[in-house]
Parts: sequence; structure tokens; C-alpha cells
Amino acid sequence: MFFVEKKWVNVHYNKVFLLTLQLYFQILQNTMDWIINLFTNSESVAHIALLYALVIAIGVLLGKMKIAGISLGVTFVLFAGIVAGHIGFTAPTNILTFVQDFGLILFVFMIGLQVGPGFFESFREGGVKLNLLAASTIVLNVLVMFACYYIFFDTSNPVNLPMMVGTMYGAVTNTPGLGAANEALTAIFSDGNVPAIANGYACAYPLGVVGIICATIAIRYICRVKLEEEEEELNAHESNAAAKPYLMHLIVQNEYLAGRTILEIHDFLKRDFVCSRILRGTELIIPKSSTTLEMGDKVYIVCAEADAEAIIAFIGTKTVVPEFEEQEKNKQMVSKRIVITKSSINGKTPAQLHFSSVYGVNVTRVTRQGMEMFASSDLPLLVGDRIMVVGEEVSVNRVATLMGNAIKRLDHPNIATIFIGIVIGLIFGSIPFALPGMPVPLKLGLAGGPLIIAILIGRYGYKVKLVTYTTTSANLILREIGLVLFLSSVGIKAGANFYNTVVAGDGMLYVLTGFIITIIPILIIGTLARLRYKFNYFTIMGMLAGTYTDPPALAYANASCSKDAPSIGYSTVYPLSMFLRIFAAQIVVLFFC
Repeated sequence: MFFVEKKWVNVHYNKVFLLTLQLYFQILQNTMDWIINLFTNSESVAHIALLYALVIAIGVLLGKMKIAGISLGVTFVLFAGIVAGHIGFTAPTNILTFVQDFGLILFVFMIGLQVGPGFFESFREGGVKLNLLAASTIVLNVLVMFACYYIFFDTSNPVNLPMMVGTMYGAVTNTPGLGAANEALTAIFSDGNVPAIANGYACAYPLGVVGIICATIAIRYICRVKLEEEEEELNAHESNAAAKPYLMHLIVQNEYLAGRTILEIHDFLKRDFVCSRILRGTELIIPKSSTTLEMGDKVYIVCAEADAEAIIAFIGTKTVVPEFEEQEKNKQMVSKRIVITKSSINGKTPAQLHFSSVYGVNVTRVTRQGMEMFASSDLPLLVGDRIMVVGEEVSVNRVATLMGNAIKRLDHPNIATIFIGIVIGLIFGSIPFALPGMPVPLKLGLAGGPLIIAILIGRYGYKVKLVTYTTTSANLILREIGLVLFLSSVGIKAGANFYNTVVAGDGMLYVLTGFIITIIPILIIGTLARLRYKFNYFTIMGMLAGTYTDPPALAYANASCSKDAPSIGYSTVYPLSMFLRIFAAQIVVLFFC
């Protein structure tokens, strides 16, 4: 009996075990089918989201790897996309195209919004020469590209020139130009067989990054530059003296000024300055434009550094006035930085706001995007500016309320302005311009239209009551999201033909011609800028990095110099260079392809 029961238990146990095992394998198979379907069903939303998430994450992480101190950065997303497309991990073409175009629009618009405020100011003084040199470099890039095309490639093949355009934009490390060229090609190749110019871009980009830095170093030896002497020159000539604020105490010694109002002195001298405090004997005065000066008055003046010498010569000698601090304490005087957060102030000038006459305070300095400027009477104040206000504590607090001074408001980007600008940019970019000799009308397109409108809004948006301020971090994250969406889409689309085009095709030739396109214009223009126009070598480094819109080159330049000269050179030419790169892409494609 016991034997029978034991046998029955064993049989029952075996059945349960087999059923459990069968259920386990069924669950495992279902899980595997689900995972396989997730990675292979290209029509699934989850699949498309997974595709972009993996490509972007892998590309960004690998882009942080440095070789000899140089990394490809976020552009490595393009290579991750190419690999995904090559192994068949892809999505429907219409989805890829939409994400690619939307990413490009977002990317170029945020760039335009960032550079807009300083775009037109970049042409002042030495900026004109730097921008002309940058424009000449861009023209030389195009000419060298055509020379390589006619020397190395079969001109009867209609695909070779578009591929050279892609190679050129990899050589100059300019992604928006690639997008503009790609968009223009869709108008030429209306049958949908658009050449995969991203493959040429991918071939030329790595050596493009390295080549820019190497060619810049070569200029140093060609022109026999000594870095120590360049640093000394920068110390002797501080940049941007016209806008840099200068603070000083003066004793009024010019008899002509006795009984004259500050407004009269201002108009006669033809120099912009702010008199924030007057010490007359033991009395501390917060002056207005109608306040008169007397002989022996001790005045606290803020002006542009370039105007300081003339103002000193006209008013009197410099002095140290410790009495100011004691009197300020007695009269509860304060100096306070106030953040402009109210949109109603956007675009108004200090003269329009009547700080001294209405509120009894003076505004002496304005800090905008990390740069401190003298608060001239005609300087438009923008949301996000930080102004230095001097006066009695009650009056200063009243001005703070007027300005907003609510820093938390700045944490929220003005989304409405961004998308209003994109709408206008898309409409503007879609306007056709018929030019003789062109197979199709010229359009600024998805890249050029939003870029131009963003620059204009960034500079003049306040005139139509648009608040364009976004924090640096908000601008950067929107720009980077747009860039990685664009790069990943381009890479995935190009990956299918990458092997045939590059590995089994003319890949090494694209690498060689790309390197030539990179270095020849730099060597010519960089040497000319040094020997003919006598620009500081560090300024030239920044100018070349800005012309090629290449952050790694700027990082190298900044690491080589203790001053801001590379960054100033970069920011001076970057806006125009970005615009010309995008515009040149469409001109070359529409005229010659």
C-alpha cells in the first residue's frame, strides 16, 4: 500500500513539474516574442521611441570619450545612428524625416535666438574685418570643395557633387549646413532618391575636428608666434573698452561746471555717464538730471571705460572718498542688483524709465548674459538683465518692485515666443525666390527661415512685445534635443547604404578631400589675418573656431589663453558664419547639383 501511494505521489509530482516547466517556457517564449517584436516591429510607437532613445544615449555616451584630449561630442549620435540603420534597426521613412526636420528647426531656431542680440553689434570696429575674414574662409571652403570634386571625382556621376557637399560640411563640422543641403536636395531629386550625403559628412567629420586644431597650431609656427608676447599684448589692450563700465570718484575743479546741471554737462561733453552720488561737504545727494554741481563737490561717476579719460580731464582729478561709505550708512544708501523679470519693461531704455527724476535712484551698470555693460541712457533693457541700482533703500526697493526682481520667473522659458517665431520662420522660409539659371526657386527652407527670424526676434523682439529671454540652460537643452533628433534621424536613414557608399566605395577619398577642405582655407586666412591685419593670435584662434562653428577648437583655444580673446573672436564671427554656412549649402545645391 505504501509503495502504491509513493508511486502515485511521484507521478503526480512529475506532472506538476512538467506543467510548471511548460508554463515557464511558454512565459519565456512570450517574453522573447514581445522583445523581438519591440525591436523589429518598425510601425510600433514603442519601437520608434526605443530606437531614438538607444541611438541618442549610446551616441552621447561614446561622444564623451577623448582621444588626445579631443572628443566628437554629441555628433557621435550620427555614427550611432549609422550603425543602427546598417543593421536594420530602423523606423518608417516618413517618421524619420519628420523627426529629422523638426529637430533641425528647433536646433537652428534656438541658435538664432541665442546669437540674435549680438548679431548686428558683431560688425562694429574690428568685428568688420573679422567677419570679412570669416566670410572669405567660407568662400574658400566652397572653392576647395569644387577643386577636389573636379580633380578626384567623376563629374558625369550626378551623385558625386552632392556627396562632396556633405563631405564639405563634415570637414567644417557644421551640422545645420548639412541639414540645409539635405533639404535643398529633396527639391532637386523629386523622385525621392536623395543622395545619402550624411555618409560623406560622417567620413570627413572626425578629421575635420582634428584638422581645425592642427591647422591653427601650424599658423603659430608659420607666423612665428610667441604665446607669451600675445598674452602681454592682450594685457595692454583690454577688449571691449567702449562698453566696459568704469567707476571713479572725482573732485569738481572746472569753474565752468559751477551752477551747471548734470544734464547740461552731459549734453556739452557729448559723453555718456551716470553721476550716482554727490558729496557736498557732509551732505550726501542722490542727483537728478536737474541737480547742479558746485566747485569742490565730490562725485561718484560711472561711464564707459573708453570715455573715462575725457570725463576726468573735463570735471577734475580722481580722488579716494571714504566719506561716501559713512554718509551712505547714515542715509541708508544701498547698491543693489535687480533682475528685470516684468515683460512690460522689455525694450525700454533708462531714459524712458526716468530712474533719477521719478524714483531718485541711478542705474549705473547692466549685466547681460555674463557681460557687464555701462548703463547708457539709450540702452534697451531686456528681460533677464541685471541692473545695478544706487539710491536710498526705500527708493531702490520701489524700483525692484517695478522691475519685477522675481528670479523664479526666469526659470520658465517663453515657449510661446519660441513657437510663434518658428511659425513665422517656416512661413518666411517657404517663400520662393526665382533666380535666373536655377532649376527651382530658391527658398530659405526649414533651416534658413527659422534662423533668420530667430536672429531678428532675438534682437528686435521687444519692439513687438515679445519676451525672448530664455535661461542659458533652457536654450542649451532645447538646442541639444533638436540636434540629437536631427543627427540620429540622418544617421539611421544613411546607415542602410553606408557600407556600399563608404567602405566598398569612395570612403577614403571623402576622408582625404575633407581634410584638404578643412586645412587649406585655415592656413591661408589665418596667415593673412596675422601678417596682413596684425590680429592677436588668440583672437585668430577664436575667429577660426567660430568660422567653422567648432566648439572643440574653441575649447582648445581657451585652454591656451588666460584671457577672453578666443571667446570674443568666436562670438564675433559665429552668427554670420552660421548664417552663411546654411545659406551657402542651399546656393551650391540649387545652382550646381
